[in-house]
Amino acid sequence: MNVVDRFLEYVKFDTQSDELTNMTPSTPGQMVFVRYLKEELEKMGLKNITLDDNGYLMATLPGNCSEKVPTVGFIAHVDTSPDMSGRHVKPRIVKEYDGGDITLNAEQNVLLSPAEFPELLHYKGQDLIVTDGTTLLGADDKAGIAEIITAVDYLMKHPEIKHGDIRIAFNPDEEIGQGAHKFDVEQFGADWAYTMDGGEIGELEYENFNAAVARITFNGRNVHPGYAKHKMINSLRIATQFAIMLPRWETPEHTEGYEGFYHLVSIEGTVEKTVLTYIIRDHDRDRFERRKKEFEHLTRKINHEFPDVASLEIKDQYYNMREKIEPVMHIIDIAIEAMKRSDIVPKVVPIRGGTDGAQLSFKGLPCPNIFAGGLNFHGRYEFVPIPSMEKATQVIVEIARLVAEKQ
Repeated sequence: MNVVDRFLEYVKFDTQSDELTNMTPSTPGQMVFVRYLKEELEKMGLKNITLDDNGYLMATLPGNCSEKVPTVGFIAHVDTSPDMSGRHVKPRIVKEYDGGDITLNAEQNVLLSPAEFPELLHYKGQDLIVTDGTTLLGADDKAGIAEIITAVDYLMKHPEIKHGDIRIAFNPDEEIGQGAHKFDVEQFGADWAYTMDGGEIGELEYENFNAAVARITFNGRNVHPGYAKHKMINSLRIATQFAIMLPRWETPEHTEGYEGFYHLVSIEGTVEKTVLTYIIRDHDRDRFERRKKEFEHLTRKINHEFPDVASLEIKDQYYNMREKIEPVMHIIDIAIEAMKRSDIVPKVVPIRGGTDGAQLSFKGLPCPNIFAGGLNFHGRYEFVPIPSMEKATQVIVEIARLVAEKQ
């Protein structure tokens, strides 16, 4: 199968993750999919294939060089986002996109339009894979899986391309931030790796946000509103007061590039009790720490006005992988050269989010992120240009070749 055939087969599997189950993998569909992938890898003839009870699938393409060559890894995640259904995905190929609106679902009047998504025009004339407007597509990250397996298949069929041992891994639950938690770096045994989980063609990322989640609980006191003077403590109103104390421009909708933010992701409450949940993000570690201190300061301020009403819990989620990649920048240089050999203009950009590669880098496996080709992830407007998937596959092959050449 080629990369497109594989991708179209993989998106049939419902692998939506769920952060509420407290299991690994978080949903049974992910295990169904990795078992399918395990059978495919076995039929291809890969070695050292393992699948553990947590849904982590690993395999080896043995090297064909006489000299010792570093072992390089390629990683992708099997789950799709909880933000939208990934069940009964019905992909469609739009041939030679003409630059106009694409009708995803006529019945529901769902259009993929360059007026709203101008990046579409970058792919005019190319074949695109789109949704039917009722589900996400799953290019995040089944495109990455298809690219890795197709590249390995190509290397197996072209033994004239010299390469060292290639390790591949497919893990669950990246979309809920758990993808690297039970990843056995020692068992994987690579000197470094790349996640094939980026967006548009050319993206190469080795910087990401430092991240934390903050929960502020406001405990109030409910009294009949007709007799509430000097008695009621309305936790909803106090929580709102806290929210407006944060800088209004330091939110996701007002920031870009290296700018950090505070993001209110949920409000749950009554007069008696309200919980605000925020995510805190910044690329700079010092600014990240100051952002957390700001939550402590505002909580003290609220409690000064309303004694013992507010309590704060902050938990770090992941850190910027840059500090782990900078000592081994040759792995970035190799990826850039591989892209250039594939006639791709590299776009080195910071990730405005997280990645399994960040957590893996802090576990001892330097792991920058390379494009998989998809755009508009996590929703009905997701699409992937076929040439981008083909180029990503080529980049993997070129990385394998370059690592051997440089020894």
